[in-house]
Amino acid sequence: MTLLPVGTRRRMMRHPRGWIAAGFGAGFSPKAPGTVGSLVAILPWWLWMHDLPAAEYAAVLILAFAVGIWAARWAIRESGVADPSIVVWDEFVGVWLALWLVPAEWPWVLAAFGVFRLFDVCKPWPVRWADRHVKGAFGTMLDDALAGLMALAVMQLALSLWPLLAAPA
Repeated sequence: MTLLPVGTRRRMMRHPRGWIAAGFGAGFSPKAPGTVGSLVAILPWWLWMHDLPAAEYAAVLILAFAVGIWAARWAIRESGVADPSIVVWDEFVGVWLALWLVPAEWPWVLAAFGVFRLFDVCKPWPVRWADRHVKGAFGTMLDDALAGLMALAVMQLALSLWPLLAAPA
């Protein structure tokens, strides 16, 4: 984890783009801000997003990704750090991708969270490629979006196989 220059947290807390980039404060966590941001992202999904029709959900994801680029660009410029740990909006988008079309039942939600965090931390291809080769605010958002898409694929596979696995013998 890269240490932020003195005063960066204070500037982030004072600016709306800082609050968005920091996931409404989750990125200010002194320990595991990415995990905290991923957990906090479940709340808006649980309260509002999981009931959205697929087209509206997709529109929210696209808008959230664009807002993330806008906020991350500012946070990167203000901090002078290429991918500051305080920026966790990318985790929000990744978790929301992983949760797309997942039932609003805690076992499925926790599974989607876990699969996303696994891909976000382990960075399998193409997540690792994006993390290493795509820089700036777009790169900050892209690797987590790819981890979210991979988690979405795993969750949809699990949902399709679940009736076969859960059926009595």
